[in-house]
Amino acid sequence: MARQFGNTWWGKAWVDALEGRANLDPNRLPRGRTYARHDHVNRLEAEPGRITALVRGSRVLPYRVTITVRTFDDDQWDRLVDALTSQAAHAAALLNHELLPEVVETARSHDVDLLPGPGDLRPSCSCPDHADPCKHSAAVCYVTADLVDQDPFVLLTLRGRGPEAVMDAIRARRRARPDTSPTDVASGAEGGLLVDPGVPARSAWRPAEPTEEMSPITWPAPPETPGEPAPWASDPPPEAPFTAEGLRLLVTDAAERAWGQLAEGQPSGLLLDTSTDLARRAARRIDRGEPIQDLARSAGVPSTALTAQAARWVHAGPDGFDVDDDGRWRPSPTVLEAGRRAFLDLGIDPREIQVRSNRITVGDVQLRLTGDGRWWRYERRGRTWELVEAPSKDPEDLVSAPPAPR
Repeated sequence: MARQFGNTWWGKAWVDALEGRANLDPNRLPRGRTYARHDHVNRLEAEPGRITALVRGSRVLPYRVTITVRTFDDDQWDRLVDALTSQAAHAAALLNHELLPEVVETARSHDVDLLPGPGDLRPSCSCPDHADPCKHSAAVCYVTADLVDQDPFVLLTLRGRGPEAVMDAIRARRRARPDTSPTDVASGAEGGLLVDPGVPARSAWRPAEPTEEMSPITWPAPPETPGEPAPWASDPPPEAPFTAEGLRLLVTDAAERAWGQLAEGQPSGLLLDTSTDLARRAARRIDRGEPIQDLARSAGVPSTALTAQAARWVHAGPDGFDVDDDGRWRPSPTVLEAGRRAFLDLGIDPREIQVRSNRITVGDVQLRLTGDGRWWRYERRGRTWELVEAPSKDPEDLVSAPPAPR
Protein backbone atom coordinates (compact mmCIF):
# COMPACT_ATOMS: atom_id res chain seq x y z
CA MET A 1 0.00 0.00 0.00
CA ALA A 2 1.34 3.43 -0.99
CA ARG A 3 2.45 5.66 1.83
CA GLN A 4 -0.06 8.33 2.79
CA PHE A 5 0.89 11.84 3.89
CA GLY A 6 -1.08 13.41 6.69
CA ASN A 7 -1.97 10.85 9.35
CA THR A 8 -3.47 13.32 11.84
CA TRP A 9 -6.07 16.02 11.39
CA TRP A 10 -3.33 18.64 11.13
CA GLY A 11 -1.16 16.71 8.68
CA LYS A 12 -4.17 16.01 6.47
CA ALA A 13 -5.16 19.67 6.60
CA TRP A 14 -1.66 20.61 5.41
CA VAL A 15 -1.87 18.17 2.47
CA ASP A 16 -5.38 19.34 1.57
CA ALA A 17 -4.20 22.96 1.55
CA LEU A 18 -1.12 22.01 -0.45
CA GLU A 19 -3.16 20.27 -3.14
CA GLY A 20 -6.21 22.54 -3.17
CA ARG A 21 -5.29 26.05 -2.08
CA ALA A 22 -1.57 26.79 -2.45
CA ASN A 23 -1.67 27.30 -6.25
CA LEU A 24 1.23 24.94 -6.89
CA ASP A 25 1.40 23.25 -10.30
CA PRO A 26 -0.94 20.22 -9.93
CA ASN A 27 0.91 18.40 -12.71
CA ARG A 28 4.14 18.43 -10.68
CA LEU A 29 2.70 17.27 -7.36
CA PRO A 30 2.29 13.56 -8.28
CA ARG A 31 6.01 13.25 -9.15
CA GLY A 32 6.83 14.90 -5.84
CA ARG A 33 4.67 12.37 -3.99
CA THR A 34 6.61 9.55 -5.69
CA TYR A 35 9.93 11.01 -4.59
CA ALA A 36 8.62 11.47 -1.05
CA ARG A 37 7.29 7.91 -0.88
CA HIS A 38 10.69 6.55 -1.89
CA ASP A 39 12.40 8.41 0.99
CA HIS A 40 14.37 10.79 -1.21
CA VAL A 41 13.96 13.65 1.30
CA ASN A 42 16.56 14.06 4.06
CA ARG A 43 17.50 16.62 6.72
CA LEU A 44 14.10 18.29 6.66
CA GLU A 45 13.98 21.35 8.93
CA ALA A 46 11.35 23.99 9.62
CA GLU A 47 12.15 27.45 10.94
CA PRO A 48 10.44 30.85 10.86
CA GLY A 49 9.59 31.63 7.25
CA ARG A 50 11.07 28.61 5.53
CA ILE A 51 11.45 24.85 5.15
CA THR A 52 14.78 23.38 4.04
CA ALA A 53 15.81 19.87 3.01
CA LEU A 54 18.15 17.81 0.86
CA VAL A 55 16.55 15.69 -1.87
CA ARG A 56 18.29 12.86 -3.72
CA GLY A 57 17.79 13.06 -7.48
CA SER A 58 19.54 11.71 -10.55
CA ARG A 59 22.90 13.28 -9.65
CA VAL A 60 25.44 12.09 -7.09
CA LEU A 61 25.00 15.08 -4.80
CA PRO A 62 21.53 15.83 -3.41
CA TYR A 63 19.66 18.97 -4.40
CA ARG A 64 19.09 21.74 -1.87
CA VAL A 65 15.45 22.74 -1.52
CA THR A 66 14.11 25.80 0.25
CA ILE A 67 10.37 26.46 0.61
CA THR A 68 9.84 30.08 1.61
CA VAL A 69 6.67 30.51 3.67
CA ARG A 70 4.93 33.88 3.91
CA THR A 71 5.11 35.04 7.52
CA PHE A 72 2.50 37.07 9.38
CA ASP A 73 3.04 40.76 10.00
CA ASP A 74 2.52 42.30 13.46
CA ASP A 75 -1.11 43.17 12.72
CA GLN A 76 -1.89 39.57 11.72
CA TRP A 77 -0.20 38.22 14.84
CA ASP A 78 -2.23 40.63 16.98
CA ARG A 79 -5.44 39.45 15.36
CA LEU A 80 -4.45 35.80 15.81
CA VAL A 81 -3.59 36.27 19.48
CA ASP A 82 -6.83 38.19 20.04
CA ALA A 83 -8.77 35.37 18.39
CA LEU A 84 -7.10 32.70 20.50
CA THR A 85 -7.48 34.66 23.72
CA SER A 86 -11.17 35.25 23.07
CA GLN A 87 -11.83 31.50 23.10
CA ALA A 88 -11.24 30.09 26.57
CA ALA A 89 -10.84 26.53 25.26
CA HIS A 90 -8.21 27.58 22.69
CA ALA A 91 -6.24 29.58 25.25
CA ALA A 92 -6.36 26.80 27.84
CA ALA A 93 -5.26 24.20 25.30
CA LEU A 94 -2.39 26.36 24.04
CA LEU A 95 -1.16 26.99 27.55
CA ASN A 96 -1.20 23.19 27.93
CA HIS A 97 0.86 22.86 24.72
CA GLU A 98 -2.04 21.59 22.61
CA LEU A 99 -3.33 23.09 19.37
CA LEU A 100 -7.01 22.35 18.73
CA PRO A 101 -8.18 21.86 15.13
CA GLU A 102 -10.89 24.48 15.71
CA VAL A 103 -8.12 27.10 15.89
CA VAL A 104 -8.01 27.14 12.07
CA GLU A 105 -11.59 28.36 11.70
CA THR A 106 -11.25 30.77 14.63
CA ALA A 107 -8.18 32.32 13.02
CA ARG A 108 -9.90 32.56 9.62
CA SER A 109 -12.78 34.42 11.23
CA HIS A 110 -10.17 37.08 12.08
CA ASP A 111 -8.71 37.06 8.52
CA VAL A 112 -5.66 35.02 9.50
CA ASP A 113 -4.92 31.67 7.86
CA LEU A 114 -2.50 29.19 9.46
CA LEU A 115 -2.64 26.80 6.49
CA PRO A 116 -0.94 27.75 3.21
CA GLY A 117 -3.03 29.61 0.67
CA PRO A 118 -2.29 31.13 -2.75
CA GLY A 119 1.21 32.58 -2.85
CA ASP A 120 2.12 31.46 0.67
CA LEU A 121 4.64 28.85 -0.48
CA ARG A 122 7.53 29.77 -2.80
CA PRO A 123 9.70 26.73 -3.63
CA SER A 124 13.25 26.92 -4.91
CA CYS A 125 15.67 24.10 -5.73
CA SER A 126 19.28 23.80 -6.91
CA CYS A 127 18.20 21.47 -9.74
CA PRO A 128 18.04 22.78 -13.34
CA ASP A 129 14.24 22.38 -13.51
CA HIS A 130 12.59 25.83 -13.17
CA ALA A 131 9.07 24.49 -12.69
CA ASP A 132 7.04 25.79 -9.72
CA PRO A 133 7.43 23.47 -7.98
CA CYS A 134 9.93 20.97 -9.33
CA LYS A 135 9.48 17.37 -8.22
CA HIS A 136 12.14 17.82 -5.50
CA SER A 137 10.37 20.83 -3.98
CA ALA A 138 7.01 19.07 -4.22
CA ALA A 139 8.46 16.10 -2.34
CA VAL A 140 9.57 18.41 0.48
CA CYS A 141 6.10 19.94 0.65
CA TYR A 142 4.58 16.48 1.15
CA VAL A 143 7.11 15.28 3.71
CA THR A 144 6.47 18.46 5.71
CA ALA A 145 3.16 16.82 6.59
CA ASP A 146 5.20 14.44 8.78
CA LEU A 147 6.46 17.41 10.79
CA VAL A 148 2.94 18.76 11.12
CA ASP A 149 1.72 15.31 12.21
CA GLN A 150 4.33 15.22 14.97
CA ASP A 151 3.85 18.81 16.12
CA PRO A 152 1.16 21.09 14.65
CA PHE A 153 2.86 24.05 16.33
CA VAL A 154 5.23 23.90 13.33
CA LEU A 155 2.58 25.94 11.52
CA LEU A 156 3.06 28.81 13.96
CA THR A 157 6.84 28.58 13.55
CA LEU A 158 6.57 28.70 9.76
CA ARG A 159 4.40 31.82 10.04
CA GLY A 160 7.16 33.59 11.95
CA ARG A 161 6.77 32.94 15.68
CA GLY A 162 7.35 29.88 17.82
CA PRO A 163 4.71 28.48 20.19
CA GLU A 164 6.37 29.96 23.28
CA ALA A 165 6.16 33.47 21.82
CA VAL A 166 2.47 32.95 21.02
CA MET A 167 1.75 31.63 24.52
CA ASP A 168 3.63 34.56 26.06
CA ALA A 169 1.45 36.92 24.02
CA ILE A 170 -1.70 35.14 25.23
CA ARG A 171 -0.56 35.43 28.85
CA ALA A 172 0.11 39.12 28.31
CA ARG A 173 -3.37 39.62 26.87
CA ARG A 174 -4.93 37.86 29.85
CA ARG A 175 -2.79 39.89 32.24
CA ALA A 176 -4.11 43.07 30.67
CA ARG A 177 -7.78 42.08 30.93
CA PRO A 178 -9.72 44.54 33.07
CA ASP A 179 -11.41 41.69 34.95
CA THR A 180 -8.12 40.19 36.11
CA SER A 181 -8.23 39.89 39.87
CA PRO A 182 -5.32 41.25 41.98
CA THR A 183 -5.08 37.76 43.48
CA ASP A 184 -3.95 36.55 40.07
CA VAL A 185 -0.57 38.19 40.67
CA ALA A 186 1.78 36.81 43.29
CA SER A 187 4.92 38.44 44.60
CA GLY A 188 8.06 37.56 42.65
CA ALA A 189 11.70 38.47 42.38
CA GLU A 190 10.90 41.25 39.92
CA GLY A 191 7.95 42.65 41.77
CA GLY A 192 5.17 40.45 40.49
CA LEU A 193 4.72 37.13 38.72
CA LEU A 194 1.55 36.36 36.85
CA VAL A 195 -0.25 33.24 38.05
CA ASP A 196 -2.48 32.02 35.24
CA PRO A 197 -6.05 32.07 36.62
CA GLY A 198 -7.10 29.23 34.29
CA VAL A 199 -10.57 28.70 32.90
CA PRO A 200 -13.60 26.75 34.12
CA ALA A 201 -13.46 23.13 33.06
CA ARG A 202 -16.80 23.43 31.27
CA SER A 203 -15.30 26.11 29.02
CA ALA A 204 -12.22 24.09 28.11
CA TRP A 205 -14.02 20.78 27.61
CA ARG A 206 -15.00 19.66 24.15
CA PRO A 207 -17.01 16.54 23.28
CA ALA A 208 -15.24 13.44 22.05
CA GLU A 209 -17.53 13.23 19.01
CA PRO A 210 -17.31 16.21 16.63
CA THR A 211 -20.35 18.44 16.36
CA GLU A 212 -21.48 20.25 13.21
CA GLU A 213 -19.38 23.25 14.22
CA MET A 214 -16.25 21.15 14.73
CA SER A 215 -13.90 19.65 12.19
CA PRO A 216 -13.57 15.86 12.45
CA ILE A 217 -10.49 14.66 14.29
CA THR A 218 -8.38 11.75 13.11
CA TRP A 219 -6.37 10.44 16.02
CA PRO A 220 -3.07 8.70 15.25
CA ALA A 221 -2.95 4.93 15.67
CA PRO A 222 -1.17 3.69 18.80
CA PRO A 223 2.42 2.49 18.34
CA GLU A 224 3.12 -1.19 17.74
CA THR A 225 4.80 -1.55 21.14
CA PRO A 226 4.80 0.45 24.39
CA GLY A 227 7.26 3.31 24.59
CA GLU A 228 10.51 3.12 26.54
CA PRO A 229 11.35 5.82 29.11
CA ALA A 230 14.29 8.08 28.37
CA PRO A 231 17.29 7.69 30.70
CA TRP A 232 17.39 10.04 33.66
CA ALA A 233 19.82 12.93 33.42
CA SER A 234 21.15 12.14 36.89
CA ASP A 235 20.41 9.87 39.84
CA PRO A 236 18.05 11.09 42.59
CA PRO A 237 19.76 12.48 45.70
CA PRO A 238 20.74 9.86 48.32
CA GLU A 239 18.02 11.01 50.71
CA ALA A 240 15.24 10.52 48.14
CA PRO A 241 12.75 7.73 49.00
CA PHE A 242 13.16 6.21 45.53
CA THR A 243 15.85 5.22 43.04
CA ALA A 244 16.34 5.91 39.35
CA GLU A 245 15.69 2.23 38.60
CA GLY A 246 12.49 2.32 40.65
CA LEU A 247 11.29 5.34 38.69
CA ARG A 248 12.17 3.60 35.42
CA LEU A 249 10.12 0.57 36.38
CA LEU A 250 7.19 2.77 37.41
CA VAL A 251 7.22 4.75 34.15
CA THR A 252 7.65 1.59 32.07
CA ASP A 253 4.68 -0.01 33.79
CA ALA A 254 2.55 3.10 33.25
CA ALA A 255 3.45 3.13 29.54
CA GLU A 256 2.56 -0.55 29.22
CA ARG A 257 -0.79 -0.02 30.95
CA ALA A 258 -1.65 2.93 28.70
CA TRP A 259 -0.58 1.04 25.58
CA GLY A 260 -2.65 -1.98 26.60
CA GLN A 261 -5.73 0.20 26.96
CA LEU A 262 -5.23 1.95 23.61
CA ALA A 263 -4.00 -0.92 21.45
CA GLU A 264 -5.73 -3.94 22.93
CA GLY A 265 -8.62 -2.59 24.98
CA GLN A 266 -7.24 -4.02 28.20
CA PRO A 267 -8.41 -2.69 31.58
CA SER A 268 -5.92 -0.42 33.32
CA GLY A 269 -5.69 -2.62 36.41
CA LEU A 270 -5.27 0.46 38.57
CA LEU A 271 -7.81 -0.86 41.10
CA LEU A 272 -6.03 -4.17 41.72
CA ASP A 273 -4.97 -4.91 45.27
CA THR A 274 -1.25 -5.08 46.06
CA SER A 275 -0.79 -8.85 45.87
CA THR A 276 -2.75 -9.21 42.62
CA ASP A 277 -0.86 -6.35 41.00
CA LEU A 278 2.40 -7.93 42.11
CA ALA A 279 1.38 -11.10 40.26
CA ARG A 280 0.55 -9.03 37.16
CA ARG A 281 3.98 -7.39 37.20
CA ALA A 282 5.71 -10.73 37.71
CA ALA A 283 3.79 -12.23 34.77
CA ARG A 284 4.94 -9.37 32.54
CA ARG A 285 8.55 -10.00 33.50
CA ILE A 286 8.33 -13.73 32.91
CA ASP A 287 6.72 -13.07 29.52
CA ARG A 288 9.72 -10.90 28.58
CA GLY A 289 12.18 -13.53 29.82
CA GLU A 290 13.31 -11.37 32.75
CA PRO A 291 14.07 -12.69 36.26
CA ILE A 292 11.66 -11.94 39.09
CA GLN A 293 13.93 -12.61 42.06
CA ASP A 294 14.52 -8.91 42.78
CA LEU A 295 10.77 -8.21 42.52
CA ALA A 296 10.02 -11.05 44.95
CA ARG A 297 12.75 -9.88 47.31
CA SER A 298 11.50 -6.30 47.37
CA ALA A 299 7.95 -7.55 48.01
CA GLY A 300 9.09 -9.91 50.75
CA VAL A 301 7.69 -13.10 49.17
CA PRO A 302 9.47 -16.28 48.02
CA SER A 303 10.22 -16.28 44.29
CA THR A 304 8.60 -19.70 43.92
CA ALA A 305 5.37 -18.42 45.43
CA LEU A 306 5.46 -15.34 43.18
CA THR A 307 6.02 -17.55 40.13
CA ALA A 308 2.89 -19.51 41.03
CA GLN A 309 0.93 -16.28 41.49
CA ALA A 310 2.15 -15.05 38.10
CA ALA A 311 0.93 -18.28 36.50
CA ARG A 312 -2.43 -17.75 38.16
CA TRP A 313 -2.60 -14.28 36.60
CA VAL A 314 -1.74 -15.69 33.16
CA HIS A 315 -4.42 -18.39 33.39
CA ALA A 316 -7.28 -16.39 34.82
CA GLY A 317 -6.36 -12.73 35.31
CA PRO A 318 -7.72 -10.99 38.40
CA ASP A 319 -10.60 -13.48 38.65
CA GLY A 320 -8.15 -16.21 39.57
CA PHE A 321 -7.41 -14.51 42.86
CA ASP A 322 -11.02 -14.67 44.01
CA VAL A 323 -11.24 -18.46 43.80
CA ASP A 324 -9.78 -19.10 47.24
CA ASP A 325 -12.03 -16.47 48.80
CA ASP A 326 -15.00 -18.15 47.16
CA GLY A 327 -13.92 -21.56 48.45
CA ARG A 328 -15.12 -23.71 51.29
CA TRP A 329 -18.74 -22.97 50.50
CA ARG A 330 -21.15 -25.87 50.16
CA PRO A 331 -22.99 -26.09 46.83
CA SER A 332 -25.74 -28.65 46.49
CA PRO A 333 -24.73 -32.24 45.68
CA THR A 334 -26.65 -31.94 42.42
CA VAL A 335 -24.39 -29.08 41.29
CA LEU A 336 -21.23 -30.91 42.28
CA GLU A 337 -22.33 -34.09 40.51
CA ALA A 338 -21.29 -32.62 37.14
CA GLY A 339 -17.67 -32.41 38.32
CA ARG A 340 -17.77 -35.89 39.87
CA ARG A 341 -19.33 -37.32 36.68
CA ALA A 342 -16.50 -35.78 34.61
CA PHE A 343 -13.97 -37.90 36.51
CA LEU A 344 -16.15 -41.02 36.37
CA ASP A 345 -16.40 -40.67 32.58
CA LEU A 346 -12.61 -40.97 32.44
CA GLY A 347 -12.84 -44.35 34.16
CA ILE A 348 -11.72 -43.12 37.57
CA ASP A 349 -12.61 -45.48 40.43
CA PRO A 350 -15.37 -43.78 42.49
CA ARG A 351 -13.42 -44.62 45.64
CA GLU A 352 -10.57 -42.34 44.45
CA ILE A 353 -12.86 -39.33 44.06
CA GLN A 354 -13.02 -37.12 47.16
CA VAL A 355 -15.80 -34.53 47.42
CA ARG A 356 -15.44 -31.89 50.09
CA SER A 357 -17.17 -28.51 50.26
CA ASN A 358 -16.82 -27.05 46.75
CA ARG A 359 -13.83 -29.22 45.83
CA ILE A 360 -13.49 -32.51 43.99
CA THR A 361 -10.08 -34.15 44.28
CA VAL A 362 -8.52 -37.07 42.46
CA GLY A 363 -4.87 -37.61 43.32
CA ASP A 364 -2.91 -34.47 42.42
CA VAL A 365 -5.78 -32.89 40.46
CA GLN A 366 -8.54 -30.85 42.04
CA LEU A 367 -11.57 -29.05 40.63
CA ARG A 368 -13.04 -26.10 42.52
CA LEU A 369 -16.47 -24.67 41.84
CA THR A 370 -17.15 -20.97 42.44
CA GLY A 371 -20.47 -19.31 43.00
CA ASP A 372 -20.65 -18.00 39.44
CA GLY A 373 -20.81 -21.59 38.11
CA ARG A 374 -17.23 -21.78 36.85
CA TRP A 375 -14.90 -24.71 37.49
CA TRP A 376 -11.18 -24.19 38.16
CA ARG A 377 -8.44 -26.80 37.83
CA TYR A 378 -5.71 -26.98 40.46
CA GLU A 379 -2.73 -29.33 40.67
CA ARG A 380 -0.66 -30.23 43.70
CA ARG A 381 2.83 -28.74 43.83
CA GLY A 382 4.52 -30.09 46.91
CA ARG A 383 2.34 -29.00 49.81
CA THR A 384 0.36 -26.40 47.91
CA TRP A 385 -2.32 -26.38 45.24
CA GLU A 386 -1.71 -24.17 42.21
CA LEU A 387 -4.18 -22.92 39.62
CA VAL A 388 -3.07 -24.27 36.24
CA GLU A 389 -5.90 -23.66 33.76
CA ALA A 390 -8.32 -20.96 32.72
CA PRO A 391 -11.81 -21.60 34.17
CA SER A 392 -14.63 -23.34 32.32
CA LYS A 393 -18.36 -23.78 32.79
CA ASP A 394 -17.96 -27.43 31.79
CA PRO A 395 -15.78 -29.54 34.15
CA GLU A 396 -15.12 -32.06 31.36
CA ASP A 397 -12.94 -29.42 29.66
CA LEU A 398 -10.67 -29.43 32.69
CA VAL A 399 -10.41 -33.08 33.71
CA SER A 400 -9.61 -34.16 30.14
CA ALA A 401 -6.79 -31.63 29.90
CA PRO A 402 -3.24 -32.99 30.14
CA PRO A 403 -1.28 -32.21 33.30
CA ALA A 404 0.14 -28.71 33.31
CA PRO A 405 3.92 -28.44 32.81
CA ARG A 406 5.87 -28.06 36.03
